[in-house]
Amino acid sequence: PVHFGHLRPALEVQQALGLKEVRFIPAGQPPHRDLPHATKTQRLAMLRAAIDDQPGFVVDEREVQRAGPSYMVDTLADVRGEAGQAPVLLLIGQDAANMLDSWHCWRDLFSLAHLVVMRRPDAHFRCTGELQQQIERRRVAESGDLLQAPAGKVMSLEVTQLDISSTLIRRLIAAKRSPQFLLPDPVLEYIRQEQLYDAS
Repeated sequence: PVHFGHLRPALEVQQALGLKEVRFIPAGQPPHRDLPHATKTQRLAMLRAAIDDQPGFVVDEREVQRAGPSYMVDTLADVRGEAGQAPVLLLIGQDAANMLDSWHCWRDLFSLAHLVVMRRPDAHFRCTGELQQQIERRRVAESGDLLQAPAGKVMSLEVTQLDISSTLIRRLIAAKRSPQFLLPDPVLEYIRQEQLYDAS
């Protein structure tokens, strides 16, 4: 389920970069892991419950509505087609950035969007080889640099560290323990109504 570890960094990036819109895109069929525990309808409902009142936060359904494995390169190609020459920013965590070269057609991502790496204080840049070279030559320090081109730059932003995971929340619920204060109350209420993640 969506939790504050997702939401707080997104808000901090939105405010730091002055973004009018931040899109949350739930994965349809993730190629790197098992299918999600909740149905696509349930995951969309939880996401809407979490962000409906936050200005500029938007649910984007394109991956859950698309058949087959969800590859970010396909999603960004769709977004780029809609955005024209406007800047598009892909927000990812440092851990994901460190493994970017394991993503499908990862080199193409730079032609479709800028990369904004949300870095917690204890996270480290651990890329090697071609990925390291690509990131280093594209790195910028100022948010204004991201607005000068539609894609191709990489910027790191430090965000508040919240050691929360969806796995932890599911385990707590399965153990009949409350995950309150780890995720928004409307999301927790929806989980209870739907009896999601209950081990019984």
